[in-house]
Amino acid sequence: MKKVNILDAPIEIRGLAVTEPGKFYRLPESIIDKVNDGVTGLAKHTAGGRVRFRTDSPEITVCHTVRSGTVMCHMPFTGSNGVDVYTGRGASAVFRGCCKKEQGEGDDAKTFRRAYATGAKPGTLVEVTIGLPLYDGISDLWIGFADDAEIAAPLPHTIDKPIVFYGSSITQGGCASRPANSYCSIIARELDADQINLGFSGSGRGEQIMADYIASLDMSCFVLDYDHNAPTEEHLAATHRNFFDTVRRANPDLPIAIVTRPDFYPNPAASDRRRAIIRATYDAAIEAGDKRVMFVDGENMYRPILPMFDLAAVDGCHPNDLGMYLMALTIGAAVKALLK
Repeated sequence: MKKVNILDAPIEIRGLAVTEPGKFYRLPESIIDKVNDGVTGLAKHTAGGRVRFRTDSPEITVCHTVRSGTVMCHMPFTGSNGVDVYTGRGASAVFRGCCKKEQGEGDDAKTFRRAYATGAKPGTLVEVTIGLPLYDGISDLWIGFADDAEIAAPLPHTIDKPIVFYGSSITQGGCASRPANSYCSIIARELDADQINLGFSGSGRGEQIMADYIASLDMSCFVLDYDHNAPTEEHLAATHRNFFDTVRRANPDLPIAIVTRPDFYPNPAASDRRRAIIRATYDAAIEAGDKRVMFVDGENMYRPILPMFDLAAVDGCHPNDLGMYLMALTIGAAVKALLK
């Protein structure tokens, strides 16, 4: 097989602000050291990042090296450090497999390689998307193709301006079993949309520098989802409306979804108080005549499985794949309505 680095044309990398040898970051280096320490580190994780191309190679090999190789106690390695591979587009895309540690690979292993069938027929190009790790960064990734295979640029997304998500560990993807199973990726895949994931575990605190940065992006829709990472109700009240207003002033016609936390039921009294703060941002926008904003109530996300809401979370907080899917249904419905 011939080896191709993902930085080589016509392969395309989406969802990342920095794509250089050894550097695959979600924030530009101009601000990555000016945010809180948690964001500075987590911005080097590749959540939401995707590698895209078309090929007629019947099989590809994907080899990636992660930055730390950390094994998390509550999240599958396939989601935190692994990649997954899809062919096709939109909701009909076909899952082709995911990276997993092979027998004999220790916890300190950082480089992983696996072959995937693409289903490509001779002379026919199929579109391939490789989802990058949610809770680690990559320092290198190359792809092996059949020696005589054609490699072409991917077709543009149906919605080529990204949906931008800002929030917590849940937004980053904890604890989806694979990159494509985060709620952000489920929504983007169904809509055939580009995405930028700016979820930062424990660190999405509504900082002004992040509001200013997001306000500067060219996007199709914005999802504001940092309820969980506001350390107190007072902090949430002091930052939430200002964050929304910062983005809105710079983008008067941008569709914006305002979201409250999904694990409403373990502590409904506290969840209700925080929801009221976030709802106040929405109400103020509506009173000001804003017609491109929607409120997404976290209480409704796990309602289809009540009273067994615990089935949707690994630890009572972080969604598993079921929780991510339920979130994607609720938030995705709002995004679709806003985009119309």
